Amino acid sequence: MSETPGELTPQADVPTAPVFQTKSGMWSRGSGDTSGYGRIQRQVSMPGLTEGPFGEPFDAVHARAKELLPFLDGGLVLFDRGEFTIFVPREHLLETVRAFRDDAHLRFEICVSVSGVHYPEQTGAELHVVYHLLSITHNRRLRLEVTCPDGDARIPSIVATYPMADWHERETWDMFGVIFDGHPGLTRILMPDDWVGHPQRKDYPLGGIDIQYKGATVPAPDQRRTYN
Repeated sequence: MSETPGELTPQADVPTAPVFQTKSGMWSRGSGDTSGYGRIQRQVSMPGLTEGPFGEPFDAVHARAKELLPFLDGGLVLFDRGEFTIFVPREHLLETVRAFRDDAHLRFEICVSVSGVHYPEQTGAELHVVYHLLSITHNRRLRLEVTCPDGDARIPSIVATYPMADWHERETWDMFGVIFDGHPGLTRILMPDDWVGHPQRKDYPLGGIDIQYKGATVPAPDQRRTYN
């Protein structure tokens, strides 16, 4: 049977990802679920980390990356829903992004965005930073992912390699509290300069104030329901 490029070849021995918790309902707990999804139960886990073959062009990209950067050989990779992610040790991030930009076989010229993710359940790797790379030369997309512990939330800045990551790193610092060492001006970009905390972390309270409108009072968000 022929394979479609980019599709994952089923692996019988792929380990099951650890399940962090089981959630019920679609939106919230504590109030009536009028969406019709109240009986849904789903397990929260990281997608399974995988081994190749992944199909082209991912196999070629991964092989070339391991050839240039031996510390990636045997490291974690993830192929999920047609998207390929390589996990990079944070101490090797700068040489990795330079190689992915400059090597003729890779040539990921653009860092499209830098995203933060907070996994409070992953002790020692609670904070993730994801770099979305684009190769115009080869028409490919790929993600690099770096983790750091909550107690040492520092990752090297890639602005020297990808200048357009400047504002993206500022947003990730603002929303998640990851400090990007070497950034030319790591200040808040969405919240006021004197804001306390990082609003997109999962342990950040919803907060808010009651709203009065035409004689009715709408409770603050943290008093309405517990969102999933």
